[in-house]
Amino acid sequence: MPTINVQMFEGRTTEQKRAFVKAVTEATCQSLGCKPEAVDIIIQDVKKEDWATGGKLWSDQ
Repeated sequence: MPTINVQMFEGRTTEQKRAFVKAVTEATCQSLGCKPEAVDIIIQDVKKEDWATGGKLWSDQ
């Protein structure tokens, strides 16, 4: 069973997350040939002050 871990900035609505996991599940099933029941998706909301790119916190940009 595929388990997909997604980290993204906090602030998305439940509806946005619902649409996202539906689309990712469909793409996973299509590309891997598995059933939707086999796909687990874990979403981790991350604060911008806890994420950095290029040596800079996203909260500072």
